[in-house]
Amino acid sequence: MFDFLYPMDLAPVLPPPSADKVDLAPEKGEWFPIVEENGTVVARALRSYCHGGAKPLHPVIHIHIMDRFERLYLQKRSMKKDIQPGRWDTAVGGHVNYGEQLLEAVYREAAEELDFTKFNPIYLGSYVFESPAEKELVNVFAAIGNFELHPDLDEVDEGRWWTRDELSEAMGKGVFTPNFESEYKKIRKQLTALL
Repeated sequence: MFDFLYPMDLAPVLPPPSADKVDLAPEKGEWFPIVEENGTVVARALRSYCHGGAKPLHPVIHIHIMDRFERLYLQKRSMKKDIQPGRWDTAVGGHVNYGEQLLEAVYREAAEELDFTKFNPIYLGSYVFESPAEKELVNVFAAIGNFELHPDLDEVDEGRWWTRDELSEAMGKGVFTPNFESEYKKIRKQLTALL
């Protein structure tokens, strides 16, 4: 696992200001770090820019939560989400905010989405995921144990435990996000090895 290397001063803004757009007031919204694959922060940008098709590489975290019965907890994405609403996805997923480190984002997102704070995250790896709207540096973590989870229904529509057979049956049928399907195939052996 790595931590992000932020510049000493505030990173430059993407897209860069232009002569025809002179606005000295700071823009409102969520700011994400724009990174290289090694974690070097090269800029910062608003969520709308990151999801608007420009595809600057920005970091996210995913947490896969598995219980001792080999069931995987998944969340159903809120219909309010701008990407993949209503599909089942990783138990916890979210963006790293500008100025945050990976573990700070892991614990913040877990607390926001599932009121989940007492766990030991296990780093499984990182990879680049690109969709038609965005490009993410996905940092994957796992938590193994019998946890009591409380989904925040403003963040997610619902959550539940899935058996390995249920996951296999639903794959490729539009039930899950494409990112979850490809990621789960990459890490399922790692998850099982942690039991």
